[in-house]
Amino acid sequence: VQLQASGGGLVQPGGSLGLSCAASGFTLDYSTISWFRQAPGKEREWVSGRRGSGGTTYYATSVKGRFTMSRDNAKSTVYLQMNSLKPEDTAVYYCAAAMERHMILSRLWDGTQYSYWGHGTQVTVSS
Repeated sequence: VQLQASGGGLVQPGGSLGLSCAASGFTLDYSTISWFRQAPGKEREWVSGRRGSGGTTYYATSVKGRFTMSRDNAKSTVYLQMNSLKPEDTAVYYCAAAMERHMILSRLWDGTQYSYWGHGTQVTVSS
């Protein structure tokens, strides 16, 4: 199982950036995928996630309405489109996978539920 995140960079406040997470060694439909982020000096924060068993994507309050998580099963890739970026969105972003199709929703945000993590990609929002 491997996850490869990419797409980070420097963007001005109000700008947009898209991240990709290429998955291999497992099927997206039979897993739960989430994006997390960690800013310097702060704890890791769950950003968004989707269970393999359902079509609903869930978002942290801090990003809801600005970020969109999607996936392309044919490409085995998960995306995170980030719009209206703010300086407080600056962080290293990680994609994570759990080999659990029906993860309990209350655990979606819990990083310890995920066995596989991609290398992070830096997102910096600054003028």
